[in-house]
Amino acid sequence: MQPKKNLDQLWIVRCLATVLLFGQVCLHLIQGKTYYRKILEHMVTAGPASISPVLLVSVFSGMIFTIQTARELVKFGAVSTVGGAFALAFCRELAPILTASIIAGQVGSAFAAEIGAMRVTEQIDALYMLKTNPIDYLVLPRVIACCLMMPIMMIFALIMGIAGGMFAAAQFYKIPPEIFLESVRDFLDTSDVFTILLKGLIFGAIVSINGCSWGLTTRGGAKEVGESATTAVVTTWVAIFMTDFFLSLLLYENPAL
Repeated sequence: MQPKKNLDQLWIVRCLATVLLFGQVCLHLIQGKTYYRKILEHMVTAGPASISPVLLVSVFSGMIFTIQTARELVKFGAVSTVGGAFALAFCRELAPILTASIIAGQVGSAFAAEIGAMRVTEQIDALYMLKTNPIDYLVLPRVIACCLMMPIMMIFALIMGIAGGMFAAAQFYKIPPEIFLESVRDFLDTSDVFTILLKGLIFGAIVSINGCSWGLTTRGGAKEVGESATTAVVTTWVAIFMTDFFLSLLLYENPAL
């Protein structure tokens, strides 16, 4: 019983360390040193290196969602609203959540493992000896790269999801692509695109800061590095869903929106 209690306490402490790291990142973003070359390297990791699973998941999730919604809407003769109903749900929720979850599993875990390995091999201590702040050199470039690339990845996910939904509607329910796209244009608003960009920025910060924090707080050896990477992903998923809930309340609960 005692080991379980200690593990729970350690998890809470490391989550609090993540919140503290977020504050440090904000401070260093204003006054810290920026390593532009490191930012570009991590942008490749968070963008082109991760785009294949994002696009594949978006296409198939778009087709699945269209099949499920079109089946019900066709029964009520609301064929013209299939594209719009799909676009609203996919743009507001599915595309941001799915993209952030994939990036968390691929990029966030990599951040945690890389920095965790540096921690247990005392490379971070060496940075201090060289008078280099690890937050400036390791954390800030990763956070900036994720915050820049996540909205772009979500836009690609949205486009591919709509393409997948249009294909499924045409193949299985004989809904012409022009009717599907016209419905998408009627239902989607410019504010929905800004919403997905906002969520991309926030989710990018959550993924990168969580991954870096769990890497920095790693203690032990190779086993602990793997555990940190795994727990970082799970914690990030929880944080993403909780944040998305509050964003949905904030953005869509107001009748004016």
